Amino acid sequence: MSIPNVFVVDDDAAVRDSVSLLLETAGIPHRIFDSAEAFLRARLDSSAGCIILDVRMPGLSGPELQAELNERGVSLPIIFLTAHGDIPLTVRAIKAGAVDFLTKPVNGSVLLDRVQAALAQSVRLQEEASAQESLSRRMENLTDRERDVMALAVAGHPNKEIARLLGISHRTVEIHRARVMHKTGATNLLELARIAESGGLKAAPPADSEP
Repeated sequence: MSIPNVFVVDDDAAVRDSVSLLLETAGIPHRIFDSAEAFLRARLDSSAGCIILDVRMPGLSGPELQAELNERGVSLPIIFLTAHGDIPLTVRAIKAGAVDFLTKPVNGSVLLDRVQAALAQSVRLQEEASAQESLSRRMENLTDRERDVMALAVAGHPNKEIARLLGISHRTVEIHRARVMHKTGATNLLELARIAESGGLKAAPPADSEP
């Protein structure tokens, strides 16, 4: 995983310089932008990070950039840093996913604390997304028949019952089940059930359950 970056987006050069110095002193990698448009033009990879974002800027405002990033599916946590905050604006920003709304001038230690928390949140989100992507790939490797066997297995059906329900031999069920365990990386039935749930595989109901 690449090192998280802080992206500072503010049209005020003095603010950019002071925040940049603060982050540099703390040893936090960062990039600075003088407008929302400059930030959007930058080729950003999918690494973890967060954004320190001004509210009022020429061109796109901070909340407008936030809306654009949400539209694009960019999940970088946003810390708004502004001299023009008000309660309705703060509420809207938080509801739209911002993690903090700080008023200028802000204490350096407070900003660093919020940045560290936002970076930790971003790393967690990236790890969760990576795990979900890996899980999705493993589920995609299953054949339709293996998915059938998996659904019945995590619903608690023994192999003989699975064979009867699917109209295949007991030995064939054993082969499919072994392949399911191998492809998903599960080591036991409980783990397989968790993978099935996370992967969106609906467990088949027991044969004697009501429809």
